[in-house]
Amino acid sequence: MQAEIRTETKKPETKRRFDVIIIGAGPAGYTAAIYTSRAKRDTLLLSGVLPGGQLMLTTEVENYPGFSGGVFGPELMMSMKKQAERMGTTIIDDEVVNVDFKHKPFKVLTYSEEYEANAVIICTGANPRKIGAKGEQEFSAKGVSYCATCDGPFFKNQDIVVAGGGDSAMEEATFLTKFGKTIHIVHRRDNLKASKVMQERALNNQKIKFHWNKVVEEIIGNEKVNQIIIKDVITNEKETLNVGALFVAIGHEPNTKLFKDQIELDDQGYIVLKDHTKTSVDGVFAAGDVHDHRYRQVVTAAGFGCMAAIDVDKYLSENKK
Repeated sequence: MQAEIRTETKKPETKRRFDVIIIGAGPAGYTAAIYTSRAKRDTLLLSGVLPGGQLMLTTEVENYPGFSGGVFGPELMMSMKKQAERMGTTIIDDEVVNVDFKHKPFKVLTYSEEYEANAVIICTGANPRKIGAKGEQEFSAKGVSYCATCDGPFFKNQDIVVAGGGDSAMEEATFLTKFGKTIHIVHRRDNLKASKVMQERALNNQKIKFHWNKVVEEIIGNEKVNQIIIKDVITNEKETLNVGALFVAIGHEPNTKLFKDQIELDDQGYIVLKDHTKTSVDGVFAAGDVHDHRYRQVVTAAGFGCMAAIDVDKYLSENKK
């Protein structure tokens, strides 16, 4: 009887060394990948836990150029992903857990592998802070928004609530007066944190109504928001506002904890840029909301991704070994 011969199937070895590693897969990351790959740079994009970034949680995007009828956020991100892949980008859906930018080549660790590259582009974005009200997650992108510039035009001639008391809240509320009927600012204190100029602008606007010492307790609706319950933090009295939207404006948290001891961050945790898209470490670049706390738009994130990719290509050309 002939002995059975067993052969082991050898797994293909994972490629670990690239010219460029891009961390994050929002509009900045995908755009950077399209440009670096098209420039014939061997590019790895590590998409993290939410491939496509915050746009995967949105519905219609009206203000991205080239889509006259608007485009759904996930659809736009999938199109960008396919375009990057067509250009030759290696895309891996894995989360980065550690980096080493102190030595070259740079090391980027995920849950499953360790990768190396001569240049890195950080595109990890920023997440809006939540108020923690009941129904907030349920009605996200269904009347609950974190960006007035993005979503304000969807709520023309409706009553709108803005939660917050800083510059962002005053700016968002003032902007929303272009579209909304009445803008209700709900603030947990009896005075504002916003700068004097922003306060005066909001306080003098007849379309803005202030609700002092109040918090948003619950968001109610069917398929979309139609009521907000607010509670007085002193008396515990509750009031129901019939509104079409809630805009949360209490700031953003940049996704930069990984880079705390590796590159320079500002006091809010955003990456500090030294020259266009360059960080404090030569060869490490950043693009999108991870450093941009002013604009926070899809088109500006994509623009920064393009800029970072061009800067990386120039850097690699000038630092050939």
